[in-house]
Amino acid sequence: MMRSIRQYQVPLQKYMAMMDLQETNERLFYKLLIDNVEELLPVVYTPTVGEACQKYGSIFRRPQGLFISLKEKGKIHEVLRNWPQKNIQVIVVTDGERILGLGDLGCQGMGIPIGKLSLYTALGGVRPSACLPVTIDVGTNNEQLLNDEFYIGLRQRRSTGQEYAELMHEFMTAVKQNYGEKVLIQFEDFANHNAFDLLAKYGTTHLVFNDDIQGTASVVLAGLVAALKVVGGTLADHRFLFLGAGEAGTGIAELIALEISKQTNMPLEEARKKISLVDSKGLIVKSRIDSLQHFKKPWAHDHEPIQKLVDAVKGIKPTVLIGTSGVGRTFTKEVVEAMAALNDKPIIFSLSNPTSQSECTAEEAYTWSQGRAIFASGSPFDPVEYKGRVFAPGQANNAYIFPGFGLGLIMSGAIRVHDDMLLAASEALAAQVTQENFDKGLIYPPFKNIRKISAHIAANVAAKAYELGLATRQPQPKDLVKYAESCMYCPAYRSYR
Repeated sequence: MMRSIRQYQVPLQKYMAMMDLQETNERLFYKLLIDNVEELLPVVYTPTVGEACQKYGSIFRRPQGLFISLKEKGKIHEVLRNWPQKNIQVIVVTDGERILGLGDLGCQGMGIPIGKLSLYTALGGVRPSACLPVTIDVGTNNEQLLNDEFYIGLRQRRSTGQEYAELMHEFMTAVKQNYGEKVLIQFEDFANHNAFDLLAKYGTTHLVFNDDIQGTASVVLAGLVAALKVVGGTLADHRFLFLGAGEAGTGIAELIALEISKQTNMPLEEARKKISLVDSKGLIVKSRIDSLQHFKKPWAHDHEPIQKLVDAVKGIKPTVLIGTSGVGRTFTKEVVEAMAALNDKPIIFSLSNPTSQSECTAEEAYTWSQGRAIFASGSPFDPVEYKGRVFAPGQANNAYIFPGFGLGLIMSGAIRVHDDMLLAASEALAAQVTQENFDKGLIYPPFKNIRKISAHIAANVAAKAYELGLATRQPQPKDLVKYAESCMYCPAYRSYR
């Protein structure tokens, strides 16, 4: 089967072949994905899934998830009951307004929940029958899609305000009524204004998780903790500069500040001062506070306004530069050279997806820093040879975190997500990076060991859930790692010889 898939030259064709296989032979699909994870992960998820979402109407064959539109308002409980599987443990839901770095793709964003849940099963061992992909179709503001004859969603401008809030509340209520309090609801690729509001509103009443805010933060923090073993010092010894102050940027910044506060007993407000953010209007400073969105206000520090990123680098003098802007090629030669001039080993994370939106490539980071950068990206890059040395760029892929994180919540019967669980997941991931990995320049472990990594993350998260009194599955297993491994779905084929 792998030979058949490898014959396709175009990544989108490989994606379509894998989706067909998932429909016709689910066990074989997961067997292939687990056994060839490093090769197939970029096919079933980023970067290929981005193109698949853009062309979803053209390649659409049959629905693989549940579409809930404004027309179902008042009937969402019934719609959920129509889904054939009843014992749902994980729901990934999107409204398609901010798909990766590609913008509003309406209900064509369904590729994201389907892809994420494939990884929940392949990497985290959650049973396929316990996974439910959902797209909330409230229209789209993408004129190109509205005029596309193959667009499969509502042909209207996006619903906002009270109508949108009522639809989402009905959905959240119906999920709890149908599947109980312990079902994990993962918000995915909502626009900034809705993402923060939904997480704040339902974080105290439901088991909810936003991968763009919390998952990204956890995987990046793990990479930073691992990188410190190379550059030295603690998190509190470093200065952080972000390009991008949306869900990912502010989510990562907050988790870094929480970890600094935890390690040093420093007040959270003081820890935040070590972190500066640049948005589309320049450095976020106190003089801009009246015009800032609420989630940016904690990052407004006393500093003179700075417009350009390179000037912010020279003014702030960061040791760590993190890109979450969704705008490609913004870490220019001038910016990377400024980081290299300030630091012996500059830490540069170019996290925007897909590859075309990455702030810089691995080759640019290593070349412009004379091979001194510690680099990680959101989408995969091939190894880079520079002056006779081969550098293996790290991939700060959320797939390291969310499958194991979700498994940990499920196996402990957790009823709420707590920030300390995210820190526990980061610590577990960082602990999986070996000296052999460091010697190759890696700050993340190889994906080929991902199910073992997920088991350790799940165990750490579950342990924290029990410690915080948020776990309902009693008694607590003695060996949580072994218990996590025993809970994992395995698409095994019997041997008849």
